[in-house]
Amino acid sequence: MSEQRNLVVAIGLSLAILIGFNFFYEKPKYAEAIHNSEIAKTHPQNAVATLDKTSIEPSKIVERSEALSSESRIIIQTPKLHGSINLKGARLDDITLAEYHETTDPKSSEIMLLSPQNTKGAYFADFGWQGQGKLPDVNTVWKIKQGSNPTVTTLTSEHPVTLIFDNGAGLRFERTFSVDENYLFTVSDKVVNNSHEEIKLQPYGRITRIGTPQTSGYYILHEGAIGVVEERLKEFDYSKLIKEKEVIQTSKGGWVGFTDKYWLVALVPDQGLSVQTRFSGTDAEIYRAEINNGEHVLKPGSSLDYKQHLFSGAKVLRLLDNYEEKQGFKRFDLAVDFGWFYFVTKPLFYVLEFLHQLLGNLGVAILVLTVLVKILFYPLANKSFNSMARMKIMQPQMEKIKQKYANDKMRMNQELMDLYKREKINPMSGCLPMLIQAPIFFCLYKVFFVTIEMRHAPFFGWIHDLSAPDPTSFFNLFGLLPWDAPSFLIIGALPLLMGATMILQQRLNPQPVDATQAKIMLIMPLMFTYLFASFPAGLVIYWAWSNILSIAQQMLITKRAENVPISTKAKKR
Repeated sequence: MSEQRNLVVAIGLSLAILIGFNFFYEKPKYAEAIHNSEIAKTHPQNAVATLDKTSIEPSKIVERSEALSSESRIIIQTPKLHGSINLKGARLDDITLAEYHETTDPKSSEIMLLSPQNTKGAYFADFGWQGQGKLPDVNTVWKIKQGSNPTVTTLTSEHPVTLIFDNGAGLRFERTFSVDENYLFTVSDKVVNNSHEEIKLQPYGRITRIGTPQTSGYYILHEGAIGVVEERLKEFDYSKLIKEKEVIQTSKGGWVGFTDKYWLVALVPDQGLSVQTRFSGTDAEIYRAEINNGEHVLKPGSSLDYKQHLFSGAKVLRLLDNYEEKQGFKRFDLAVDFGWFYFVTKPLFYVLEFLHQLLGNLGVAILVLTVLVKILFYPLANKSFNSMARMKIMQPQMEKIKQKYANDKMRMNQELMDLYKREKINPMSGCLPMLIQAPIFFCLYKVFFVTIEMRHAPFFGWIHDLSAPDPTSFFNLFGLLPWDAPSFLIIGALPLLMGATMILQQRLNPQPVDATQAKIMLIMPLMFTYLFASFPAGLVIYWAWSNILSIAQQMLITKRAENVPISTKAKKR
């Protein structure tokens, strides 16, 4: 095979690795995301549901502030959470994240996660009992239990709050809300049967989301219903839930909920219990994730206790791992969508996080990580660059062979192969640098795209968020011209730097003799520059810095290779 054909193979492999895998593997997810976006645009969020599984009734949408002020509430105040619990229904329907804001400006609004049912984007969690008799429901107004400090109406990490309801027929209900220093609520229910009858009850937890949320629309990321059922990850896009109507399974432990790009709301039962999980969606765009425990018989004079958890917050990987380790939440880290390369991406994330903590700047951590990757793959890259350097030196000899046997392709290829063998040249060596970088590239892409730790992380200069694309544009001279370039023309300084390194790297490689192949090689940096313009800035920094290190390594090896004499046989030819 001639070096021109090898060059085409290298280009094809590069593009296939960079674009093909994500496109073809994730294409169904992309279609689902687009469909979800269309649903969100065309369907008004004007339906609300009671906790009854079948009852759905329209309601007027009100402002969030109006909904919050219309009911009595218990304030939630922790270092990481702000919000309230509605005494009507004892419902968790108001959560904002104190440490996360809509933009990089710390004065911008806190991320709103849960919201009351009559508001746009309603999102809330209910807990309760199903069974016989008069049971508390969504319209039940609970009271704060009178204790040693009856004036406490604020839930903090140090002070839980207990609510009570008496049905007037011998059943007394108590519900205690507690929250840790992060995002985990513990909901402890107790029922006391003071009647003369045996009562059958079934505890449940339920997350309801009304209206299809606006997802990020990226096909490499799952946003929608999620859970671990029987220790297996389950994912359902919103449109799929509408199509399936409901998915019911049994599981020992596990968890269910809804995931956004960076946020998670999930119900977690006692991991030792066998429970029924249920995901559902309706044409009215009401989505639910539920956990139901088996039926319990409560005899007269006895009581029943049931405890469950609700996670409502940011998908901080170390925190999720901590809950899995200490609380026993099964495979809780799968809430972060690391994809197929999970076994590489997660360790890579922890290395990057360690460097970030050590160096204090994520961008600098990326530069150091790139050096470590280069050191790790140095033997392979060194062998590849040595072969490429020798191939470049041997180009005059190769040209002579091509001219001599121009009319005999078989003989020409044979002579070229003999030359490669004598000079210890690997014609496929140009593929190796790309193949070596590709797995790390994809894993870093996932790390920067799906992990909350990368969100709004600054570098230097104009880069204030390494998880977002470079915001500058060549077409308005990087902000010097008073013109906002359209999104498809935003090609920032970092992608241009990366493209320049690709061009320089090409100049160090053996140049194709064929004019068509030479043009393809010239186009490649332009294609990659445009493609990388929409990638996270951190990823572009990695690729550009990696190219610079490769250029330095390649120049050094080429200089050394020039001092290695060409074999006598090669000279004669």
